[in-house]
Amino acid sequence: MWALVESDSITKIINNPKAMVIGDVQYPAKIFQLWSESELNAIGIYEVITNSSNKKDERWYINTNESYAFADNQVTRSWGTATPKAHADSLYTAQDNTDGLIPDDKDVGDVKTRGLKYNLIQTIKQQASGLLAPTDWYVVKASEVSDYSVPTNIATYRASVRTKSNEMETLITNATDTPALETLYTYTEQDDGSVTRPLGELPTLEI
Repeated sequence: MWALVESDSITKIINNPKAMVIGDVQYPAKIFQLWSESELNAIGIYEVITNSSNKKDERWYINTNESYAFADNQVTRSWGTATPKAHADSLYTAQDNTDGLIPDDKDVGDVKTRGLKYNLIQTIKQQASGLLAPTDWYVVKASEVSDYSVPTNIATYRASVRTKSNEMETLITNATDTPALETLYTYTEQDDGSVTRPLGELPTLEI
């Protein structure tokens, strides 16, 4: 990525090499590969240096829009301070009602936007449901056929999925802040060489 700087101001961001007219001169795209840095700088083209120190994982944070600055003969791309995503649901307020922002099928106190924890827990529920679905037929058959019962290994597995799902949901609910949530999902190598995360994993059925 490059930037065109004219009169000490960034006038264009160049994502890929391309032919350009700068001033009254037509330059071919090949200059980006063939010219030296100083040669490009001489006509106002600078490679963009990315400073991502403020950019955070978008699973947990809302990043600001990227911005570009030119100083000391260098173009820098950076972000402002990231904001942690709200953990709790946001609700419609009386002010929203006054401002006419509440949909017809909603009212003050109804959920406006789901929070991060709700979405994470819903993902766990969906994953657990997906794991249970292939063995649902055992349960259906047991409810319809009087002399049939769910095999012990299947019943044990289904119970373990529900137990672990509940444990994972509780860990998410009890996380005190965004770094705590991040830690739950962060995989690290253990002394025995395994790679695990504090949140753990839903069990799989062993045949």
